[in-house]
Amino acid sequence: MLDLFQSLGRRGLFLFDPEAAHGLSIRALKTGLVPVCNAPADPRLKQTIAGLTFANPLGLAAGYDKNAEVPEEMLRLGFGFTEIGTVTPKPQAGNDKPRIFRLVADEGVINRLGFNNAGHEAAYERLSKLRGNGLIGVNIGANKDSSDRIADYVTGIRRFYSLARYFTANISSPNTPGLRDLQGRESLAALLSAVLAARDDKAKKSGRQVPVFLKIAPDLTEEGMDDIAAEVLAHKLDGLIVSNTTLSRDGLKDQMQAKEAGGLSGKPLFARSTAVLAKMRKRVGPDLPIIGVGGVSSAETAAEKIRAGADLVQLYSCMVYEGPLLPGRIVRGLSDICDREKLTSIADIRGSKTDEWAKRF
Repeated sequence: MLDLFQSLGRRGLFLFDPEAAHGLSIRALKTGLVPVCNAPADPRLKQTIAGLTFANPLGLAAGYDKNAEVPEEMLRLGFGFTEIGTVTPKPQAGNDKPRIFRLVADEGVINRLGFNNAGHEAAYERLSKLRGNGLIGVNIGANKDSSDRIADYVTGIRRFYSLARYFTANISSPNTPGLRDLQGRESLAALLSAVLAARDDKAKKSGRQVPVFLKIAPDLTEEGMDDIAAEVLAHKLDGLIVSNTTLSRDGLKDQMQAKEAGGLSGKPLFARSTAVLAKMRKRVGPDLPIIGVGGVSSAETAAEKIRAGADLVQLYSCMVYEGPLLPGRIVRGLSDICDREKLTSIADIRGSKTDEWAKRF
C-alpha cells in the first residue's frame, strides 16, 4: 500500500513543473497527508557529534524547507535532524523561472534558484512557534545585493542563536554570483573569524554554545581543499558539510537538460561528493565532524558516505525520485547493515574506505 502511495504520488507530482511540485509537497506535509515513519529507535544509530545527540545519522539537507515551514513534519518522516534555509537577512525572489530541472534518466536535479527565501524574520517567526525539541539546524547565507556578505552571515548567527541547534554557513552555492569566492583562503579566514566571534559572543551571554558548520563545494581544486582545511582547523570550526551541488555535467544521459545552468544534485553527484568528502577527511584528521551530502538514495549509499569518512549524512534531491518514504527505508536499512556486519554502532564503519575514496577524481 505504501509503495502504491509513493508511485502514485511521484506520477502526480511529475505532471507539474518541478517548483510547483515542490510547493505541493510542502502543502501535503502541512496537511498530514504524508505517512509517518514507523522505524523503531535503534541505539546503534544514535550519534553524538559536535556536542549534539542525533537519534540517527540521517538528516534533511537545506534547500527543501527554505522558510522553516515543515521542519517537524520532516522529522516525522524518519530524519534524525533537519536543516532549514538557506535564509538571508532580507527576503529575495531568487533567479528567474524556470530554475529547477529534472534529469529523469539520471535521477538528478539541476537548480539555479539563487537563495529564494522569505528572509530572516519569516523563518524566525515560524521557528519560534515550534514546541517540539527536534534537532533543527539553520543554514545561513548572504543576499545577492549585499554590500557586506560576511556581515549577512554574522546577522544570521545573531538572529537565530536562541533557536538553532546548529548553524551552517553556506558559501558554496553556485547560483549567487561571487558567493563561492568566499571559499578562497583570505576571504574564508575573514568569514570564519567574524562568524565564530559572533557565535562566541552569543555563547557567553546565553551560556549555550551552538556549533557552526561550513558547507563547501564539490568542485574544489586540491589546493582549494588544502586552504579550506587549514583555515577550518586554525579557527577550530565545529565541522564541515561536504558538499553542495556541482557544476560538472560528466557522464549525464540527459544531454538536453544538462545544458541548463545551475548546480547538479541527486544520484550523479554521489561519486564526486563522496571523493571530496574522503579527501577532506584526510586533510582535517579523524576528530573534526563531517556531514556527507550528495546522491544519498539508499541505506547502502548512506553507509558508503560514512565509510568514506562522514559522521552524519544528509539528502534532499533523491527524495524527488524516491518519495517521502525514503528516509524511513534508509534508517531501517542502516539497522540491517548493523545486523549484517555485527556492528555495535554504525560509527564502527566510519573511515573504513577513506583512502579508497580519496583516490578518485
